Amino acid sequence: MMARAGSGWQTVLADLSLILFMVMAAAVQQAPAAANPPAIAALPATAEPVAVWSAAPGGPDLAQWLADQPADPRQRLTVLADPAAASAAAALIAGIDRPVRVILEPGLPFQPQATLTYDTAPQVEDQP
Repeated sequence: MMARAGSGWQTVLADLSLILFMVMAAAVQQAPAAANPPAIAALPATAEPVAVWSAAPGGPDLAQWLADQPADPRQRLTVLADPAAASAAAALIAGIDRPVRVILEPGLPFQPQATLTYDTAPQVEDQP
């Protein structure tokens, strides 16, 4: 019995790959172009979080959570919130004695969340 050359699984896989490529190329060519692709807003660059806080029933509030974290002047507290929760974010940071950055971005969870990070970027001073 003689085996036929070129009829192995590799040839079948190569044929199927070519068919898939041709079908996808035809589909992409026929797809309508998006009129206005949605803009994706990039959050400011932050370092990896050292600690993360979010409101939870029976959990500590932000001030109590910060008191339990080791104080380090290199750390920055970042509060992330949806613009609809801006007043809740402002209430959270009232009286906080650490450097705080608040990021309001549509699409974030409605309840504000906070992270402690070792950000290397210099802090931005308020402009008059």
